Amino acid sequence: MNRTRKSTDLAPEGAWFKSSYSSGAEGNCVEAADRQSEMGVRDSKNKGPALVFQESAWAAFLSSVRAGKFEPLA
Repeated sequence: MNRTRKSTDLAPEGAWFKSSYSSGAEGNCVEAADRQSEMGVRDSKNKGPALVFQESAWAAFLSSVRAGKFEPLA
């Protein structure tokens, strides 16, 4: 089950990180926090809500990304 929670309820500020692929120059960044059996994802500009994914759903998403199953944005 995926859900939304207040990001500060999920993890403290120091636990959130940006991808090394994120330049931040355009302001379109996401941050993630790995919390035991779930992964939180939030907008770096709006640190209020966070999407929460079960570990298995996050692993399946990463596997699909690595396999090139998504088209890059034009």
